Order: sequence, then C-alpha cells, then structure tokens
Amino acid sequence: MDRDVESTAIFRTAKLSKLFRDDLPKQLTEVERKPRKVQRYVRKDGKCNVHHGNVRETYRYLTDIFTTLVDLKWRFNLFIFVLVYTITWLFFGLAWWLIAYVRGDFDHMSDDKWTPCVNNLNGFVSAFLFSIETETTIGYGYRVITDKCPEGILLLLIQSVLGSIVNAFMVGCMFVKISQPKKRAETLVFSTNAVISMRDGRLCLMFRVGDLRNSHIVEASIRAKMIKSKQTKEGEFIPLNQTDINVGYDTGDDRLFLVSPLIICHEINHKSPFWEISQAHLGKEDIEVVVILEGMVEATGMTCQARSSYVTSEIKWGHRFTPVLTLEDGFYEVDYNSFHDVYETNTPSCSARELYDMHNRARLPLTWSLASRLSQQGLPEKKKKEELKEETKVPAPAAAGPPDVQEEVAPRPPVVTEEQSERNGDIANIESESKV
Repeated sequence: MDRDVESTAIFRTAKLSKLFRDDLPKQLTEVERKPRKVQRYVRKDGKCNVHHGNVRETYRYLTDIFTTLVDLKWRFNLFIFVLVYTITWLFFGLAWWLIAYVRGDFDHMSDDKWTPCVNNLNGFVSAFLFSIETETTIGYGYRVITDKCPEGILLLLIQSVLGSIVNAFMVGCMFVKISQPKKRAETLVFSTNAVISMRDGRLCLMFRVGDLRNSHIVEASIRAKMIKSKQTKEGEFIPLNQTDINVGYDTGDDRLFLVSPLIICHEINHKSPFWEISQAHLGKEDIEVVVILEGMVEATGMTCQARSSYVTSEIKWGHRFTPVLTLEDGFYEVDYNSFHDVYETNTPSCSARELYDMHNRARLPLTWSLASRLSQQGLPEKKKKEELKEETKVPAPAAAGPPDVQEEVAPRPPVVTEEQSERNGDIANIESESKV
C-alpha cells in the first residue's frame, strides 16, 4: 500500500456505460455530489434562524409601538424619527397659518393699528418657522404671539404639551436603541467547536466561553439545550424538541465569574441526552446544542444575552481545549490566539452507558465469581441449594409447655458429615485462591 493508514481514503466511481449513465435520475446524482447541508436553529452569531409567517394579528405590533420602533432597523428608525418631527412642525405651522388667515392678519399687514395673532407672520413659511421655534423652544424673539389672540394661546399650549410628549417618546426610543446590550454581546465569545473527552474518569461534553472586555458581566449564568426532533410512543412527531443539558445547575457551577475564559462542562450521566450516544452514533445524529450566556452589563446595569450553537460536525469526540491562561510577572495573561484550539486525547469511542456497564462488570462481587467457579467444577447447583436449606433448618421443640413455664429451645447445630466437610474445605481453598 502506497498510502498511510490514517490518510484520507479515496473512493472511485465505477465506470458505467453511456446508456446507463443517461438513465440515472438527475436528482440522485445531484444528491451524491452536493454535501449534506446543516440547517441551524441558532446561528453562530446568536441570531435565531426562524421566520414568522402568516401573522394575522398584526395590530398587536401597534399596541406596543415603543418596542416595535426599538426593534426596527436603524435606517427605518431614523426615517421615522425625522418624519415624526417634520409632520408635527408642518401640522402646527398650518394651524398657525389658518388662524392668521381666518382672523385676516394677512389683509392688515400694512395697518399699524391692527394687532395680529402673531407678529411678523406674513405667510406659510413664516408660520412653519414659528412652529419650529415654539416646539423646540428656541425663541428668536422676532415672531411672538400677542395677548389679543385667545385661539393662538390655546394652540400654543397644545403644541407645547404635545411637543414635549413627542420629544420624550422619540428621544427615549433613540436612547434605548443606542444603549441596547446587543453590542455588548459581541465581545462575549464562544469556542468554535465543542469537545467530548474524559474528565475525572467520566465522559463530559465541554465548550469554552470568554469575555474580551475588562468590564465584567455581573451575575453571569450559562444554560444549554439540545435541539432534536423526536417521535413519542403514541406516534406524535415533535419538531425541534428542546431538552435541557445540565451544566452545573445542581452544584451552582452554572454561575460564572467570567474574568478569564472558562470551560463549561456537562457530565454525561443517565439523565443526559448524550447517555446512549457513541462516537460512531454521533456522526449519524441530527442534533444541535444551543448555549446561552446572560448577565448584567457592569457599566449600564442592563441585561445582556449572548447565544451560540454547535451542530454535530462541530462536536469533536476525543479532544480537549488548549490552555490559554499563563502566569506572568505579577499578573495572569490570556492568549486569545489559542482560544479555539483543541488537541486530541485518549477517549473511549463507546457511549457513556456502555462505559458505565463495563465498569460495573469489572466490579462484580466475590460471591458471583465463587458460584461460577463451583459450577465450573461440576457441582450441581440444584443439589447445592437443597443441602444449604437442610443445613440451616431449625428443628421444632419436643413438647411445648404452658406459656409461663415454656423455655426457649436453642436450635441444635447441624450435623456435619464427612462429605460436607470435604466440600467446605474445597470452598475454602477456592476462596483463598480467588483472594490471592
């Protein structure tokens, strides 16, 4: 053989006749050529790969208009921000122009004895500028409202109150949009791959998390779920069923002090969804592990959440993470160049259940091995059980007196025959041999 055993195998397609190649279905050939595409539930950047369609109750978005505006993209948010202010300025500018037009202020512009509603208001443009000055409280002093116009005073009060509400709503929306903790989640990193290897004699699923900023995440906690479709015993199909993966909830290890990168460990036991999954079985499974890291941002006090996921091809069996923390002169240094690096380690390819069964078989009691040795020497087991029953049998008392006079009769020791003594000696010899 010219190639090494560990090298990648090369598969050659058998040559077929032209007639047979033409008869092959096109869909079959396309499936063979294209690799299997993995459909993610949560992408690596934390965004959920779910689209909501056929939503009939769209009015619910308008009932929570503030959250709807915050969730919009920046280009739509800025467009709505400019549009709302422009519409309010135009609306109240038109209202000031109508008041001046109804009162006849435009007809008495050259009359010095006429008192207009707003001084120096000579058209719609000037009314629009006066509306901007009123709502933004600029107050240039050239256009002012007079005390001879009660309708103008009422409109001034309405525009001042409504302008304050618009300012509070739109500025608050922009502030929440800017200070959203989504950008803080960009500096929370997850390892590219998850690994399965032995830790403290037990098979464990592990992945690594880290924080790139010096400001820490307060009350950080980690959760993990396995996404896998299942079918119940009654035949019901549940797509994308979520199963919780314990990453230290019982012991409190899910509460993190995220100063340096940490390796999150999930022990694969009988409660784990990976209990019966082996290395060969893992490649055939269509599963996805979703991890969620959340906590409060130290600078703002807002809750932050970062998400990531690992599909089957990203779970490396028999690997461990490369250490990234080193002790320097008076401080610890983290090398993020090795954050995603893994290396191979000796790990059994069987499942955790099979590994547990092998450990139990290796710790069988002495009585089991002794009985097997006796059966191998040809002693019939049925006869042996009958002899044991006869030996332990206690004879009844000869005569039973009255209750106040009756004495306890001690059981007589069993009579040991020569054949039984020889067998007891054989059993003692076998026990001594097994102990040695």
